[in-house]
Amino acid sequence: MATVEEVPLGFGDGAEPQDKDAQSDAGVGSSPSGENSGPILASLLDSGEDFDMLNAEEDGDNDDDGDADLPPLEDISKEKKVQNKSAPEDSGIATAGVAQTTEWLDVLGNGQLKKKVVEAGQGPDSRPRKGQNVTVHLKTSLADGTAVEEEPSLSFTLGDGDVIQALDLAVQLMELQETALVQTDPKYAYGTLGSAAPPVPPSASLTLELRLLEVVDPPDLELLTPPERIALADRKRERGNAFYQRADYAPAVNAYALALQVAESSSKVDISPQQEAELLEVKVKCLNNMAAAQLKLEHLEAALRSCVSVLAHHPGNVKALFRKGKVLALQGDYTNAIRDLKSALKLEPSNKTIHAELSKLVKKHSEHKGAEQAMYKKMLGNPAPPAPQRHRGESSWSISWKWLFGATAVAIGGVALSVVIAARN
Repeated sequence: MATVEEVPLGFGDGAEPQDKDAQSDAGVGSSPSGENSGPILASLLDSGEDFDMLNAEEDGDNDDDGDADLPPLEDISKEKKVQNKSAPEDSGIATAGVAQTTEWLDVLGNGQLKKKVVEAGQGPDSRPRKGQNVTVHLKTSLADGTAVEEEPSLSFTLGDGDVIQALDLAVQLMELQETALVQTDPKYAYGTLGSAAPPVPPSASLTLELRLLEVVDPPDLELLTPPERIALADRKRERGNAFYQRADYAPAVNAYALALQVAESSSKVDISPQQEAELLEVKVKCLNNMAAAQLKLEHLEAALRSCVSVLAHHPGNVKALFRKGKVLALQGDYTNAIRDLKSALKLEPSNKTIHAELSKLVKKHSEHKGAEQAMYKKMLGNPAPPAPQRHRGESSWSISWKWLFGATAVAIGGVALSVVIAARN
């Protein structure tokens, strides 16, 4: 596919909000900027190679966790005061002549994410809230001071997972016009995988230099023009693709859900039939990708609902048919699973992966039926089959006629003997 599209079926692989247990060591992001990372990683997803997608890594459903509050901040620990040598003079963030604080705030209480105020902002009332759009000046460097990237004006929606978790959490604790340093463990940055863009090695700790430039309320979705809605929904979907590529399936589902929220929102602005079709296409892609991520999480009922929603709009969607068949097979409904896979194969007869999956499922279904029959026999005690009724009837008649003929012969013999005796007398 030439354009960034949905996560391939499992023809390659790829609303539940973020679930910390479901996230891999890669954290929750692959790039501080959703705009930068999405298209790059999503294009890898759209290569369309195979259907492999069901090595689930987590149990449970995370549909209701998205609004979880930040971790408690009561256990604020203070490290020994040290001179601030982390902010290079050429960072463009710290203001000359401003006294710098020397106390680190342990954001999560585990020592893996720390924040230090370099220049105070406009007070606690100016702190941003989840859902608001923020703009920051960001400079990222490795723990040894090696520069990674600098973005003078990075904008994102707070709490939507548009950026790495360290940045998302730290900005929620900043005041407007505040300048701060953030030190983060790889777990809250790019994890064990690292990142190609920006260039971050695997398992790298980072230092973020931040200045909160602007905080604004999110736009009213009903007032967005159709092109704006389409663009926003696509950005959220591409962010989900980036999460999926890193095996962060729970935040991927969350990103797809946010994209669906944008695509499905009502509008007070006139929309053309062509724009409606484009929004529907985005919706179908999000649902298909969401089903793939839900399968990875073994959220079977949720994945089934996503597939059914796709098929309600596009009954011949091969990816949805395939994934629905996989879900039904996992639920033990082999008959309907085989039916859906056959429908998918009919639409793409040359697809070897569907052939292989269907053959495997038919064999498994046959073995399942054989096991059931053996179980029923065992439950019934496997009694020896009785002799056919017809044979028993023939044997019974045979014995009766023998006795009859024998009795008749004896009677005739007795009569003859009596006649002979009488004649002699």
